[in-house]
Amino acid sequence: MTTRKYDAVIIGGGHNGLVCAYYLARTGLSVRVCERRHIVGGAAVTEEFHPGFRNSVASYTVSLLNPVVISEMNLASHGLKMVPRPISNFLPLENGGYLKVGGSLAKTQAEIAKFSDRDAQMLPQYYERLEAVADVLRDIATKTPPNTRAGITAAIEAGRQLWPVLRGGEGLHQDVLDLFTKSARSFLDAWFDSGPIKAAFGFDAVVGNYASPNTPGSAYVLLHHVFGEVNGVKGAWGHAIGGMGAITEAMRKACLEVGVEISTDAPVSNVDVKDGLATGVILENGEQVSADRVISNVNPKLLYERLVPEDTLEPEFKRRMAGWRCASGTLRMNVALSELPDFSCLPGKTMGEHHQSGIIIAPSLDYMDRAFTDAKAHGWSQRPIVEMLIPSTLDDSLAPAGQHVASLFCQQFAPELPDGRAWSDHREEVADLVIDTVTEYAPNFKKSVLGRMVLTPQDLEDKFGLIGGDIMHGSMTLDQMWAARPALGYGDYRGALRRLYHCGSGAHPGGGVTGLPGRNAAREILKDLGKNIARLKHGD
Repeated sequence: MTTRKYDAVIIGGGHNGLVCAYYLARTGLSVRVCERRHIVGGAAVTEEFHPGFRNSVASYTVSLLNPVVISEMNLASHGLKMVPRPISNFLPLENGGYLKVGGSLAKTQAEIAKFSDRDAQMLPQYYERLEAVADVLRDIATKTPPNTRAGITAAIEAGRQLWPVLRGGEGLHQDVLDLFTKSARSFLDAWFDSGPIKAAFGFDAVVGNYASPNTPGSAYVLLHHVFGEVNGVKGAWGHAIGGMGAITEAMRKACLEVGVEISTDAPVSNVDVKDGLATGVILENGEQVSADRVISNVNPKLLYERLVPEDTLEPEFKRRMAGWRCASGTLRMNVALSELPDFSCLPGKTMGEHHQSGIIIAPSLDYMDRAFTDAKAHGWSQRPIVEMLIPSTLDDSLAPAGQHVASLFCQQFAPELPDGRAWSDHREEVADLVIDTVTEYAPNFKKSVLGRMVLTPQDLEDKFGLIGGDIMHGSMTLDQMWAARPALGYGDYRGALRRLYHCGSGAHPGGGVTGLPGRNAAREILKDLGKNIARLKHGD
């Protein structure tokens, strides 16, 4: 069965695929998006998981979505509304104390002063130095990495992108070096003395990172999670009213407005290749979709090992893709609650600002390190790291009146269990462990659970195409970043076949709901087509 020929076909209707489709169609190109699920959005979707209870079932909080994407796609006019958390994080401690982070600098300093006056005084300088690095990298995130095969041109472009670092002075040089090479522990040890504040900041280093805070390079993952902003406030985290699906629903409407054709229940079987040229895709139902450009919004490992015919790839490239590491160590749970958790360290079931924050069950860096070593040895943490958000405290559309939904983002859980065991045989066991872990800090939690949805690493792969359950489409390590994402020579969004492109989180700048891989890829495709890219100049 053959259809019309398109200027571009996009594999996967996740948020980056929709962003890319929008920018291409806006210039007059004919674009078709093929999504294997019944809804678009990829991992950024809102679904009912228990009767009457809806939640962002995978991706669960907003900050990294680039403000230029929000503005250029007119997402607010398509219904997107975001609200900030009143504070960023709430950290219950094992000794019965707690730490709150966010709300204002003064409030956070007062909280930290409970543990260390020196650390409270260091906080403004820490924020200032981290923000200086984040500003440089925010800019690099909007750029196309140099293609290392371009010789002197690549060297010039690398110098141009890195020039803000080079001219930034010795302090910035050292901070960049530290953040890209050090462990989160060694980086934070150089700033703070008290364990609670190091735990609160160190948690960001293990989000979607199958590693210990002691692992060299984990400091960068900490930095990656402070890139964002909500409603113009840098570093803030918040909630999209209606859940993460509200973001991708607004994107869907924006795409339809500019003529994108979106096909759901349309899984791609393989990329059609003729003489080394990507000429379209073939759907599992046999439909052939012909296109001048094929754009992949899926994990590079999925693309090159399952969708692209093996004999069309060079052996060296296949070897590199075989080594593409996908391991975020993540388990996701969604729970329906009859009441709010009543924390031993801060009693009360009446809604407080701590209920509206990211609630981190990981009271120390040592706790996080043990979680990783447990998972390496046994398959999962005996005392898992859990971040709990209760979005219904900010958005009453998600649950019946007086009841709530909670997102439990859990680390560390091995992508593959040792000894050939299957995650399907241990799903409920680990879910019980997570519930019991939260209940240690909020004794009413277990009895308040009305229903739950559990997504192991294998479930995340099966449901959303996240290979190894990797929410980032590939580990965020130095050897898999920037010009090396997904491989050296292919970091400029152009794939291993002619007219094949990457637009997903497996491309620069990596994971998170940013929209930047999609926007950056669209810019490069339009350049190749000789199209006017004036309205994409923000990142050039």
